[in-house]
Amino acid sequence: MTKEELKKRTKEFALRIIKVVDSLPKTTSGFVIGKQLIKSGTSVGANYRAACRGRSDAEFLSKITIVEGEADETLFWLEIIVESEMFPKKKLEDIMKEADELTAIFTATGKSMKAKLNRAGK
Repeated sequence: MTKEELKKRTKEFALRIIKVVDSLPKTTSGFVIGKQLIKSGTSVGANYRAACRGRSDAEFLSKITIVEGEADETLFWLEIIVESEMFPKKKLEDIMKEADELTAIFTATGKSMKAKLNRAGK
């Protein structure tokens, strides 16, 4: 997958997260969890774009680990939504799968960059 394809994929993910948040119950927990979810879910794409603009491999690695963490946090909040029964699991399965896949992609990317930097002695 190219950087441009991944930029598009993370933007689409953010837009899907916005729709989920807008559909959460208008309760205290819905607002609080929604705020957390929208922050982490939209920052995946924003931080990935920042990583792509990194001036060095080390800067890219630093930023990509943030992306990995945000993707994993997003999955956490989606799990909380399902387990607290705010939403049925069936409705969130696809976006949860996407959050898991994005986490795996960015984890692998970070590991590859770390290995590259170690080989270069940086």
